[in-house]
Amino acid sequence: MTETSSDYDTTDVLVVGSGIAGCAAAFQAARGGADVCLVTKAERPDDTSTDWAQGGISTTRDDPESLKTDILAASDGTADPDAIDVLVENADDAVEDVLLETLEIPFDETADGAFDYTREAAHSENRILHVDAATGTHILRPFLNHIDDHERIEVRQDTAALELLTHEGRVHGVLTDEVATGHPVCAGTTILATGGIGALYSRSTNPDDATGDGIAMAALAGADVADLEYVQFHPTAYDGDDPFLLSEALRGEGAVLRNGDGERFMADSHPDAELAPRDVVARAVETEREATGKVVLDVSTLEGEFDAEYPALAQKCRDRGIDGTEIPVAPCEHFLCGGIDVDERGRTSLDRLYAVGECARTGVHGANRLASTSLLEGLVWGLRAGEDAATTDADPKIVETPDLRNSDPELPERFAAEKAIRLRQTMDEYLGLERDPDDIARASAVLRRLKGEVDAYVRTRTARDLYELRNASVVALLIARAASENGESAGCHYVVEDSSDEQMAEHPTSD
Repeated sequence: MTETSSDYDTTDVLVVGSGIAGCAAAFQAARGGADVCLVTKAERPDDTSTDWAQGGISTTRDDPESLKTDILAASDGTADPDAIDVLVENADDAVEDVLLETLEIPFDETADGAFDYTREAAHSENRILHVDAATGTHILRPFLNHIDDHERIEVRQDTAALELLTHEGRVHGVLTDEVATGHPVCAGTTILATGGIGALYSRSTNPDDATGDGIAMAALAGADVADLEYVQFHPTAYDGDDPFLLSEALRGEGAVLRNGDGERFMADSHPDAELAPRDVVARAVETEREATGKVVLDVSTLEGEFDAEYPALAQKCRDRGIDGTEIPVAPCEHFLCGGIDVDERGRTSLDRLYAVGECARTGVHGANRLASTSLLEGLVWGLRAGEDAATTDADPKIVETPDLRNSDPELPERFAAEKAIRLRQTMDEYLGLERDPDDIARASAVLRRLKGEVDAYVRTRTARDLYELRNASVVALLIARAASENGESAGCHYVVEDSSDEQMAEHPTSD
């Protein structure tokens, strides 16, 4: 197990993050004979994005070519075919091995005992395993229990990673916040599974602490990142305070979108109507909200009764005073398709550093993710990275750690929160569903100033919320940079010219 001293800890494999990708990596590394330490900021399962995942996990249903075709089409033709092959060719074995045989996940079944496969947007057939519309919860909690009980795995909750420990181009673990000036956990190999970036936007389907920590730490250490401009917005999140996701499975089973005039509109936007790719539906929903005042998801057209088929979602609606069949919806930040650039085993450009799950860019998603492939990608790449890390001949090495200071007085209680609000306002306004080149430049300028302010305080304080703010500002800047370098619209990176500029061109002023 992890060896502990007063000054540092050592372990064979260190995993940072406790969603499905982190759990899969820890599980497989331990199964390969490694001693594993898993550190996570989470204190409860619902602190992770996996626990919030609704729709399900895709399988091939013995037709891998069909799934490959759908993934590539949803990505607007930009996904990496080799990465898609890795995902699809390992999908069913991973689901069978871990979710069915090891964890015995009770996926929904039909009356005759067969799996109740459902369909979601941009899928050409029913191939998605699910549990109600709360699949992530039903997968993650048994997985965490299994990890907790494993004799080779130590789990440390409420523990944030602050910095990667590097020496001569090699990663040797992380510095955690277990003590005020940082506590080193040295590892033979390190696997980042830190999730997404939802906290960079004011409306997100991610937990509040999804601040892009792994991406920021890796980028600051010199790791390659890619495709960060591709931020996916889910088209149907509850349009109100405390947004929650209304799974695409609802539209897969017959729910329809209506504008403020009561009209269905998706058939005019795409041949697949409500089941078009997410980026297409999200932009159409936002257009109709602006034109008619609102958009609702009408669940009266479902094949079954909403309350009976989706009891968890129905309860969330009742909790917000929605007792009818029309639920107000709006696009909401959902998933980062890019991240730390990795290969087919999750290896990054830095020696002995891996990345899996949403913080990683495998190439599977390209410019737009196909529904219900995120849990699958986290599972497949988590298993592959864990296996590879366990077989790497890399003993933990004690290295010199950064000299963190915690000497200055604490900042005002709302300092980090107010800076975070400013960051989210910038991302909402300039790097949302549609991007204008001039707006991207404005965002970059604001974010550079913000990062400079935050860096000045981080130098003398090691508070977790400050490091999260630093990480968020680093990733926000990387997103702005990637967006500025890509002038071509693809998937969820949709570039438009400023309407005021167009109007000036059409109606120039005379001097």
